[in-house]
Amino acid sequence: MLRLLLLLPLLGAAGALPSPLRRRRSASLPVGPYLTRYLSQQIDHFGFDENRTFQQRYLVADQNWKKDNGPILFYTGNEGDITWFCNNTGFMWDVAEELNAMLVFAEHRYYGESLPFGNESFSDSKHLNYLTSEQALADFAVLVEYLKMTIAGARHSPVIAIGGSYGGMLAAWFRMKYPHVVVGALAASAPIWQFGDLVPCGTFFSIVTNDFKKSGTGCSESIRNSWDAINHLSSTDTGLQWLSNTFHLCSPLKNLQDAAVLKNWLSETWVNLAMVNYPYKADFLQPLPAWPIQEVCKFLKDPSLSEKLLLQNVFQAVNLYYNYTGEAPCLDVSQTATKSLGEMGWYYQACTEMVMPLCTDGVHDMFEPQKWDFDALSEECYRMWGVRPRLSWILSMYGGKNISSHSNIIFSNGGLDPWSAGGVTQNITNSLVAVVIPDGAHHLDLRSRNPLDPKSVQQARALEICLMKQWIEKARHSH
Repeated sequence: MLRLLLLLPLLGAAGALPSPLRRRRSASLPVGPYLTRYLSQQIDHFGFDENRTFQQRYLVADQNWKKDNGPILFYTGNEGDITWFCNNTGFMWDVAEELNAMLVFAEHRYYGESLPFGNESFSDSKHLNYLTSEQALADFAVLVEYLKMTIAGARHSPVIAIGGSYGGMLAAWFRMKYPHVVVGALAASAPIWQFGDLVPCGTFFSIVTNDFKKSGTGCSESIRNSWDAINHLSSTDTGLQWLSNTFHLCSPLKNLQDAAVLKNWLSETWVNLAMVNYPYKADFLQPLPAWPIQEVCKFLKDPSLSEKLLLQNVFQAVNLYYNYTGEAPCLDVSQTATKSLGEMGWYYQACTEMVMPLCTDGVHDMFEPQKWDFDALSEECYRMWGVRPRLSWILSMYGGKNISSHSNIIFSNGGLDPWSAGGVTQNITNSLVAVVIPDGAHHLDLRSRNPLDPKSVQQARALEICLMKQWIEKARHSH
């Protein structure tokens, strides 16, 4: 469910590397029993020189499946361990019985256990060369065909792709590129238009700002004022020491570059809060209260406070995000650095084909002004990997806004989710359907049903199920 792509500049260089969402390891308990399986996949589906294979992990739950060609709901794994997505996509588990469906969760190559070159997978750009959305979709297509061939009673099972965030983009693209393999797709919070100049680069951060503006008087203004306060204090050694103590940082700030990392970490925190602004207590990225932005904004009511008082309040606000349980001895701003292989993989993808322009102006948003700077991104990518991003390749590959020839895709977006900026929020045809959830954050509709769900998400799920039933019925009649 999205780990999302978060394209926040690293080290203060506008348009530098995106920072993926850091998820907690034990985010949820398993939603149901499943079997773990592996399939041997070609490392390169599109060339014939590299003939080696790797083991792709996938999870199967067939307890509700109707054996005579019952449907298969196929989760198109995104940038992380597939068990985490399995445990956080309660919607699929909720509807499995109603649809008599088998659930399959397919892991994306280079994430979790599905490493094409084992420990060498991230060693250099030669080994990373096969980490693309196209190769991942080919893995999914081969896996679906394999399941249909080897599972008794599944030969004519209609398959529906489901995914959230980058996984939602993959679900939509899977239906577009392999319409003979999947009969339809539910693409939740999928920013398929956050590329090139299809949407303004600033909308993402203006949505984040609006979430805070609506959640408390003075809230977004306090955050906007905090940047100058940090800049002023970080210009002296005593100010850096004060910031380190006030924010309870695990590692003290030593210079302006450290202060830039602190500001990026704060920016990322506000964005993450916008994505997980759920109507109930949740444990998606961090353990959080219901409507967490409202809780955070209780600390940020007075933007006219002196610098130090303002920043003490900002600390209280971020402490709610990182330390709601009260167990963190200190706050670690290096969380924005690349620690796990999953993050390394996403940084590489953002350096090659997943180039998503984002910018801020400090006027229509509460962030420091930063222009979108493709050249800076390109240089940073070349420094890290020896590769340069291709700005418009995704548009050439998947069609940009020219997708009306496709069919049977539901694009769902939450009005509170910044990624809706690059999402499809209006119907394109009567079978390319947009579902907007005004009070929904990042793919709320893919989460388990909850008594506190707003009516808009209940209605969205009902429509999604209704359309999926139509696809299944139509597929049945065609055999």
